[in-house]
Amino acid sequence: MHDDGSPGGRWWVPLLAGAVLGPAVQLQQPDLWGSAAYLALGGAALVLMGVLLVRGVGARAPIERGLALLLAATLAFGLCGARAAAFASRGLDPSLEGRDLAITGTLAAMPQSNELGQRFRFTVEEASDQGRAVVLPRLLSLGWYAGEAAGGFEPQRAAPALRAGERWRFTVRLRAPHGHANPHGFDHELWLWEQGVQATGYVRAGPAHPQPLLLGATLRHPVEQARQSVRDAVFARLADRPLAGVVAALVTGDQAAIDKADWDVFRATGVAHLLSISGLHVTMFAWLAAAAVGAAWRRSTRLCLAWPAPHAALAGGLLLAAGYALFSGWGVPAQRTVLMLASVAWLRLSGRRWPWPVTWLFACAVVVTADPWALMQAGFWLSFIAVGVLFATDPGGPRPSGAQARLAALLREQAVVTVALAPLSLLMFGQVSLVGLVANLVAIPWVTLVVTPLAMAGAVMGPAWDLAAGAVQALGAGLQWMASWPFAVWAGAAPPLWAGAAGVLGGLLLSLRLPLPVRALGVPLLLPALLWQAPRPPAGEFELLAADVGQGNAIIVRTARHTLVYDTGPRFSTDTDAGQRVLVPLLRALGDGVDRLVLSHRDSDHTGGAAAVLAAHPGADLLASLEPGHPLASLRPLTSCRAGQHWEWDGVAFEILHPAMEEPAVRKANGASCVLRVSGAGGSALLAGDIEQPQERALVDRDAPLRSDLLLVPHHGSKTSSSDAFLDAVRPRWALVQAGYRNRFGHPAAPVLARYAQRGVPVRASDRCGAASWSSARPLELRCEREASGRYWRHRLPATEADGATTTP
Repeated sequence: MHDDGSPGGRWWVPLLAGAVLGPAVQLQQPDLWGSAAYLALGGAALVLMGVLLVRGVGARAPIERGLALLLAATLAFGLCGARAAAFASRGLDPSLEGRDLAITGTLAAMPQSNELGQRFRFTVEEASDQGRAVVLPRLLSLGWYAGEAAGGFEPQRAAPALRAGERWRFTVRLRAPHGHANPHGFDHELWLWEQGVQATGYVRAGPAHPQPLLLGATLRHPVEQARQSVRDAVFARLADRPLAGVVAALVTGDQAAIDKADWDVFRATGVAHLLSISGLHVTMFAWLAAAAVGAAWRRSTRLCLAWPAPHAALAGGLLLAAGYALFSGWGVPAQRTVLMLASVAWLRLSGRRWPWPVTWLFACAVVVTADPWALMQAGFWLSFIAVGVLFATDPGGPRPSGAQARLAALLREQAVVTVALAPLSLLMFGQVSLVGLVANLVAIPWVTLVVTPLAMAGAVMGPAWDLAAGAVQALGAGLQWMASWPFAVWAGAAPPLWAGAAGVLGGLLLSLRLPLPVRALGVPLLLPALLWQAPRPPAGEFELLAADVGQGNAIIVRTARHTLVYDTGPRFSTDTDAGQRVLVPLLRALGDGVDRLVLSHRDSDHTGGAAAVLAAHPGADLLASLEPGHPLASLRPLTSCRAGQHWEWDGVAFEILHPAMEEPAVRKANGASCVLRVSGAGGSALLAGDIEQPQERALVDRDAPLRSDLLLVPHHGSKTSSSDAFLDAVRPRWALVQAGYRNRFGHPAAPVLARYAQRGVPVRASDRCGAASWSSARPLELRCEREASGRYWRHRLPATEADGATTTP
């Protein structure tokens, strides 16, 4: 095939498009094939592509270009699948989960600290199980916690101040990466996959375990050692912890250093991308570095004769930006940006002048080839669509010269990106910052030209960090003020994919320099995404969603016009809980406001996320079994649960069955759990909290209306609950267990599962099922999120004898 250097009508476009399309298709696979199958498929495609390119017959014919697209996509599909299969084959052996393993290796990254202890990445050199050598994944994510936070009952020795590059020997317990699987939720397993982490765990440092042994410092991971030294110096210099966290994040890329309250303000004002090492930071650093290198290069005639100054500036800016990205932690967004910049730089240095769509597609293909799983990340789509929109709406011609013209151009670009990305933000995050346009106009130049340079200069001149902290404080005050504006954030139900894509196209049409009637077509394309309402059950029926929150209960019940939340899951740490991490985003994506929050009892695995849910839904009333003076009672007037309480919403009946007024006071909180029965026209559900066998017996003796199609298994499947008489009274079609993967309590207990199996009741446990969805209108159907939206990186539990009780009827 003759190559005249022009991409138009040639092979470049179908080949590049195929390089993106192939991985996009492969990522939809629920299960992986063997590596040999992928390699054979890719090899066959490569051979056929070579034949097609060598022959070069009908190179401009649509059929030929379509065939090139298909072959390129098949080749990319095979390569992506082979990489995935090879990576998956090095995963943790399931037989090693939960065992005490002795490992030796090196801290591969600077540790992250919280009130529980420290988390860190660890590169394994050798490992053994009771003296027998075993093979582990090379990269682990470990925690070293004090007290009982490690998941066992015995206290743990506190960790010393760990440093990157240190070589250690200690005992650990590992498990396969296993995150929460919820609709519209963050895919933690995919994130670990993309990071190269194939097992997580914690250090066993109790009295019965060998003392962890520091084998010495090494010269390994020098960049991480330097990053940790700079981060520690920032915190030593700045007394204000939140300000120090932002400065440290801008210098070293340590996003965990930023307080949760600050993140909330940054997200509400749409500037979160500025306060972490994002593509914008790397791009701006490349631009400034290129300007500096070019200016220095032009001062030498000999250098200019050897290589043109524009080329030297481009290459120098790229190399310095790559160094900046490396020092900032070499995060996935920074990697993508460096690859994109390298792609554009290669095109320019090679003398190619391609139209912007082909240049954009080339950069996209390079990034996807290097990291196919970027296609599943919100940051990838936001970055590339923003760049594409700016390319498409660029009026061309010389750049504006006057200050007023430049300001007008900046306003227009920011408005274009805001309008075009609003539907995508709704699709991915369930909210859009309405003050983001104004906030970014102030924050982008302030962070880029003032805060970040001062933060970087502090690594050489410590006083610069004081100035950077002052600049962050001034910015934070302004952002806090904007975040407090009424309607600063517009939250809406997450639209389906087609509506989000149509909305982006509509925003682009509105922004293009086209005749007004053509641009007006963008309005109807925007409306489905902006006005989308999630379907609700019909009158007389209800839907139940058991969220995956790990070890804890959290249930959302939706009727035609009302929403009830039963329990809110656990608190994970002092600054994060199941409410903030799971329930609030899930309710936002559904477009739901909470009318009533029911807290079964005081245990933290049921009330951990309550404060976050109440804060996000100020109109919700609180019905709970909590003692007087409980901290949650200060957030909302509290009505105590009592048997006999009942109400009706949209033809659906709600009734509290326990505790009864005449029953003696229960010492254990479990026994005081609110038991709620929800009845629709087609079916009913019983939410039993943590009641145990005495309370079950009392309910049966009182002849309470227990018969239900779906049962939230009492006490997460503890052997203290689910008595024979209780199950015979309820006679459920389905049983749901909300329990954490490999939880330390052993929930659900084998004898309990056996009792359900004897009655032919299918049990769905959240560690295998993820979030479970059930509707009274279709009582025989139950949807498991982990199964319905399965992908090959999602953890699959090995088959057990209990699986006989989890068969769909």
